[in-house]
Amino acid sequence: MRHQRQQSKRKRSRALNLLVRLRPIAFIAVLLAIWQLAVSLHPVHILPGPWEVVGGIAYLVHHKLLLKYIVASLFRVTWGFALAVVLAVPLGLTIGWYRRAEMAFNPILQLLRPISPLAWIPIAILWFGVGDLAAIFLIFLGCFFPLMLTAINAVQSIPAVYINAARNFGLSPSQIVYRVLYPAVVPQLIVGLRITLGIAWLVVVAAEMIAVDSGLGFLIVDARNAGNRYDLVVAGMLIIGLIGLLLDLAMRSLERVKSFRWGYAQD
Repeated sequence: MRHQRQQSKRKRSRALNLLVRLRPIAFIAVLLAIWQLAVSLHPVHILPGPWEVVGGIAYLVHHKLLLKYIVASLFRVTWGFALAVVLAVPLGLTIGWYRRAEMAFNPILQLLRPISPLAWIPIAILWFGVGDLAAIFLIFLGCFFPLMLTAINAVQSIPAVYINAARNFGLSPSQIVYRVLYPAVVPQLIVGLRITLGIAWLVVVAAEMIAVDSGLGFLIVDARNAGNRYDLVVAGMLIIGLIGLLLDLAMRSLERVKSFRWGYAQD
């Protein structure tokens, strides 16, 4: 009898887990149904339906454009984001560690930080022309200042007692950096990297609408201008959202690295 109860509990638990996993799929299905219903009931065809968007994606795949545009956008994001990480994080950690450096650079940072990367588009085209370099430069600018400020704040949020304890134990400056600074700032840097990667993906789409002739942003503008292909416009939007989700999931996987787990709340 006890064994039967345990089996029934396990079956109920499995059924509940299955329902929890199916909820996102069911929610998406409901949204698609509402979308199709709204399109079919509206007298003016102002938005393509789900099946038309699927047909647009099939069109891109058939003409070998989908993979080409995705690779072009990811190429620009990778270079712009990587350059920002390589330059902004060490510089931000240095400025955050040395108070005098912060006092010297903070006015410049606060002056340049609010300027939208898109405001640099005319200058980017003037310096680099229409092409990959202009888009990479815009992505770099969009990522550089948020990453630098994240690094500065991460260093300054380290409790002073940690630094004082390390010095009392006779740790050298390099040992303090490796044993105190590095483990203390990494969790905050990962959060900053996640946010900044999202910014990079936003900027590349906007930049491709103006400064290049390929990529997912260019796809949207080109589909609009070349015969009002709104099925391709919406298809491009959905692909952009899906890739953005995958990029965020990839960045979140860093939080599961064993050496970083201590910085996050445990369930």
